[in-house]
Amino acid sequence: MLFAAVLPAQGAPLPVNEEGYELVRRLATRYGYQGFTTPAADLELRPNSRGDLVRLVKTWDVLYGEDMSRVDRYRVQRFYDDNNEWLSLPPLTDTDDADRAPFWIGEDFSVASEASDAYRRAKRPLLGTFYETPAFLYQHNREDFYLRVNPILDLKYGKLQDDEQDYVLNKRGVRLRAGVDDRFFLHLEILENQYGAPNFLRQFYRQNRALPGAGLIKDNFTLDFAGIRRGYDFLNGAGYLSADLSRHVGFRLGYGQHFIGSGERSLLLSDFSNNYPFLEINWRIWKFHYRNLFAQLTSGPAFDNRGQPLPTKYLAAHHLSINVGQRLSLGLFEAVVLNRNNGFELAYLNPVILYRTVEGSVGSPDNVLIGLTADYQLPFRTQLYGQFVLDEFVFSELFIEKRGWWANKWAYQIGLRHVDAFGVDQLDLVAERNLARPYVYSHKGLSSYTHLTMPLAHPLGANFRENLVGVDYRPLPRLQLNGRLYLIEQGEGDGDLVVGENLNQSSNLRSSTYGNEIGQGIQYTNTILHLRAGYELRPNLWLEAEYFSRSKDSDAPGRDLETTLLNAGVRWNVAPRREVF
Repeated sequence: MLFAAVLPAQGAPLPVNEEGYELVRRLATRYGYQGFTTPAADLELRPNSRGDLVRLVKTWDVLYGEDMSRVDRYRVQRFYDDNNEWLSLPPLTDTDDADRAPFWIGEDFSVASEASDAYRRAKRPLLGTFYETPAFLYQHNREDFYLRVNPILDLKYGKLQDDEQDYVLNKRGVRLRAGVDDRFFLHLEILENQYGAPNFLRQFYRQNRALPGAGLIKDNFTLDFAGIRRGYDFLNGAGYLSADLSRHVGFRLGYGQHFIGSGERSLLLSDFSNNYPFLEINWRIWKFHYRNLFAQLTSGPAFDNRGQPLPTKYLAAHHLSINVGQRLSLGLFEAVVLNRNNGFELAYLNPVILYRTVEGSVGSPDNVLIGLTADYQLPFRTQLYGQFVLDEFVFSELFIEKRGWWANKWAYQIGLRHVDAFGVDQLDLVAERNLARPYVYSHKGLSSYTHLTMPLAHPLGANFRENLVGVDYRPLPRLQLNGRLYLIEQGEGDGDLVVGENLNQSSNLRSSTYGNEIGQGIQYTNTILHLRAGYELRPNLWLEAEYFSRSKDSDAPGRDLETTLLNAGVRWNVAPRREVF
């Protein structure tokens, strides 16, 4: 990896589920990487650097801006507004500056960005101080420091068909980010949530004592007019401190989430569970991006245990990606989850070793899995992507005898993304298939691939097949329409019947050693339709309406569950969550 060509480290991160990723992914699929040699960012790894993403968008803007539609021009400018402290960075077509990090020549990029043509100012700031630029309640630039502050609001109210209560979401908070000396970067957000959830999420909470994206939950929230007698109240937050140590290496210490992959789902690491404390190290040289991740997880649910520490376990993972030419990107992932009474296993701190070798040296007590990722830019504005996860296997059982051995544990994803379908601008399509064998991610002890009883990868856990199709359409710059259809088949256990879908159950309790097949146990099908329409009233202020339908049809009596939800609300400075499983 000792090549002369370099990339800057990482700078400030764009949080995992921000809407800016949708635009960058669309432009990457629409235009590819023709005309410049090395992408600034590995789009499979989130969170990603704001500065790197701005440079990518500026590059496509320089190369193809004159051909962009009115809607794309609007979206690109909105992306610039949201990341306006980075607008002085050069596009990747500028060969003299493309590989440099701004701070190494003493340039303050936040102040310099004010001279950019893309840097927009308000004609009349509120009270002369607030909303000096369209996207931020308050901002400040100086040579050694910048600051961005915004409120967060997500208010929704809706009706649930054939349910004893209504749907309510009340999320309020604040978000800020800052940079010091063009080398240290801070991101902080805190959110207060009250939630009157639909029936399938209430059932999930009863089974797991957890909710997606939440930690410690108080289940005594009431709201008389909506009929809510036992809603959920929880406080949540995220924060990162990033530092660029050199042009090649940077680290991030934080409390948050990660996502690996190009798909709607991830079989490696997703944002389904709650935030966790982590240390992230990024090494970026030439066409390589190598990321180390060390995290502390929680083995059980986050209940009120009278001030006692929650049971902990640890995650050590690394992902190496390489760009092969201008169309193909490959990645290698390895992770281990370990549970120790005396803390972290120091052998796993080595940032370059294969964890399988460490596992053998410490007596093989841990849960190790490996994965492959790939995406390829096909012609005709199309991207092909996929993932493969291998937990355990024996060659003879997998390829020769084929007796359905329980420890042949693997999963795969394959997907296709196409933009401007049928020649219609902004009509973007996605189709994806996910499949996981029984007992993938589970373990004989407490080292399952979970956090707060929730899967770290796909929300369904294991023992499932899933097909999904989606459409995104923006007929007008401010009008956004989204639709997703999910077709799910899964087998689930019951009492002493352990069939491998529940990652919190020890694999030692399995019901059978041989004859294990996907969908075993009590089979069910689940059809989910999620539609959303939103109109942007002003930057990052959305008026939205949603329709959600979920129909679970189980072979066991009493396990069917129907959900129909229609809601509307306002969303301000926060990305929407898709809680679909």
